Amino acid sequence: MILSIESSCDDSSIAVTEIATKKLIHHSKISQEVEHSFYGGVVPELASRLHAVALPKILEGTLPYLDKLKAIAVTNQPGLSVTLNEGLMMAKTIASLKKLPIIPVHHLKAHIYSLFIEKEAITPLLVLLISGGHTQIIRVQSFEHMEILATSIDDSVGESFDKCAKMMGLGYPGGPIIEKLALSGDEHRFDLPIPLRNSPLIAFSLSGLKNAIRLQVLALGGADEMSEQDRRDLAASFQRAVKLHLLQKSKKVFAKEHIKNFAIVGGASANLYLRNAYEILCKEFDKTLLVAPLEYCSDNAAMVGRYAIEAYHQKQLSDPHKISVQRSKKQQNGTLL
Repeated sequence: MILSIESSCDDSSIAVTEIATKKLIHHSKISQEVEHSFYGGVVPELASRLHAVALPKILEGTLPYLDKLKAIAVTNQPGLSVTLNEGLMMAKTIASLKKLPIIPVHHLKAHIYSLFIEKEAITPLLVLLISGGHTQIIRVQSFEHMEILATSIDDSVGESFDKCAKMMGLGYPGGPIIEKLALSGDEHRFDLPIPLRNSPLIAFSLSGLKNAIRLQVLALGGADEMSEQDRRDLAASFQRAVKLHLLQKSKKVFAKEHIKNFAIVGGASANLYLRNAYEILCKEFDKTLLVAPLEYCSDNAAMVGRYAIEAYHQKQLSDPHKISVQRSKKQQNGTLL
């Protein structure tokens, strides 16, 4: 079995996965959403302290499996360095005590393998990754070869949902709140700009849309003066603009890429409004849509463990003393993950 640890942001999670069958034997997760909601976003130092308490607590549930482990998998990039270190220190400690190798895991690659928890992997495929920190379309040829075809030049989808929700006085995390409000809102009431609509650039950008929301909130008298219907309509209009932007750029990629399988992963992929839009788009382009179960869209150790099984078979094993947190580098189109 492989024990996997995830602490890249504000979710503490540990899982145990059986190598031969890919079966998820154990999975525990503690979210920090309540603690960070007071600040309207994740506070790195607070997140680190909460991981230091939560990870040992949920590790207790894996005690029956520790003697059956072949490796320890841990997310070491990208993410908040202070929180990644909490998971890495735990992984190093267990690996050293049990004399086991460590499998360092790239967080974005793990999100791709959230599609294949307890399943065989399917490649090649195109992947839209929409999370709190990233918006990318990735061509996955195989486990070893993944290439970024389009990425964000500013805010990610998840980040824009959170920031717009904060401007509207809605709370944190913003994604689920906006999605729920939008169900009873008029998505055509506010004429919001569609980012990069007239640009041939195959990239994502949401900073302009975010600013449009700020101006609209001010025009309505500020967050405190907005009516409940104002919030619902603005949430729906914002969500529609994000959808149209994602679809427009995805169509450009679809026109060039003939891979049949297309997937959506990442925390924002739990948005059913966006999922439904991509179901329609995939039918239009004769592509098969793959999505992860809702419980595995946000950060979790189950996806880390599933990725680690592939890495284990590829013998991507490291000495615990030689693993460190890797700092994120700016990713551009054509970058290999």
